[in-house]
Amino acid sequence: MPKLIIIGLDCAEPSLIFERWRDDLPHLSQLMTKGTYGKLESCIPAITVPAWNCMMSGRDPGELGIYGFRNRADRSYGKMAIANGSFVKVPRLWDILGDAGWKVAVLGVPGTYPPKLVNGVLISSFLTPDTQADFTHPLGLKSQISNLFDRYLFDVPNFRSLDKHRILKDIYTLSNQTFSLAAYLLAEYQPDLMTFVEMGVDRIHHALWKHMDPRHPLHEANSPLKDAIFDYYRHIDTCIGKLLSHCEEETAILVVSDHGGQPLMGGFCLNEWLYREGYLVFKQPPNSPTSLDECEVDWSKTKVWGAGGYYGRIFMNVLGREPEGTIPLAEYEQVRSQLAEKLEAICDPEGKSLEVKAFKPQQIYQRVRGIAPDLIVYLQNMAWRSVGTVGVNSLYTLENDTGPDDANHSPQGMFIFYDPQNPGEGKYWQDASIYDILPTLLARYQITAPPKLRGQLLAW
Repeated sequence: MPKLIIIGLDCAEPSLIFERWRDDLPHLSQLMTKGTYGKLESCIPAITVPAWNCMMSGRDPGELGIYGFRNRADRSYGKMAIANGSFVKVPRLWDILGDAGWKVAVLGVPGTYPPKLVNGVLISSFLTPDTQADFTHPLGLKSQISNLFDRYLFDVPNFRSLDKHRILKDIYTLSNQTFSLAAYLLAEYQPDLMTFVEMGVDRIHHALWKHMDPRHPLHEANSPLKDAIFDYYRHIDTCIGKLLSHCEEETAILVVSDHGGQPLMGGFCLNEWLYREGYLVFKQPPNSPTSLDECEVDWSKTKVWGAGGYYGRIFMNVLGREPEGTIPLAEYEQVRSQLAEKLEAICDPEGKSLEVKAFKPQQIYQRVRGIAPDLIVYLQNMAWRSVGTVGVNSLYTLENDTGPDDANHSPQGMFIFYDPQNPGEGKYWQDASIYDILPTLLARYQITAPPKLRGQLLAW
């Protein structure tokens, strides 16, 4: 029987689990009552791919060189690369425990495709291209999965669409497969560590948040889907209860999310703002909403461009660094600081501060690898998203430019930890960080941690 099970719930929102719906989530509530729980400060940026890798490695995005789903592949202007498992050059929890003799089972943790050798079994995550790819270790496990499921899902297909009922059906299919496969791995391989990530919570937030939350600017009152997220949280709680029934009383349980969720309050058109401020120059300005990738940018005159997403990324066109750089290296820091000040002064449509925070990677990371953004931009603590489209009539929008999206991430996820040998008796833990998970678990099992980790030990 496993010594430790880690149940990852991508985007699980602490306020819903700890407060609003706790009485309706009996299994999670019981773990809270017997164990320790609290909010978990995510990394910057609070994005799925870097966040899970930060949690499992104890390193920050700068050390990992992972700043989002897509990262600049080189210093050219358009080449972006998906951050897959090959980006991760440091050991993660299952590697360290495997080296210590633990048999491990890893399922669906972001950053595990293509699969690598582990002391046990590994099934890769939602960034796996399709079931034709080699997505398991050992390879023979792939055929076992095809025998278990007629249509195996790595993710919810096209979860940003208007077909909400189809999305909801796929979300349940995905979660049921994840928990069924976790139970199968426990029974067949008897690992010491089982760790997996369930992506449905994130997908249902993005697809259906406006149906439940009156705070949402596009809230649909009396929607037939108003209870869909609530019902899904209850479903996940039931799945957790069934899975834990397979475990012995000595098994330690960690339920954790990489970040939280919140209603999407609006979008700020970052590249449009850069254009109007004179930082971004076009050979022929677009006269209708257009992706920056489809525009003729005059790079010989452009100083700055950006990227949209849950957070904003600012890239500076530096002389001698980018192909047609315009900002002399000696002026780089001055221009960057001035730009950060301008961004942080941006207001919302009503003239109130948009509470922009522009982070310099060199100030928030222990080191900076790869090609980091020059500035990482949060808009109202991520309640607003960055929109990359240009050629729009306004700097503000209520719609996402990459497909319907009801929610954005929030910088705090959650954890619940129950160790039968050292029960927390319902203690609420303050000021925990995503970086604390790895060193705390290694200390719990008296395993030497790698040097220079970012986190601290939590007295769970």
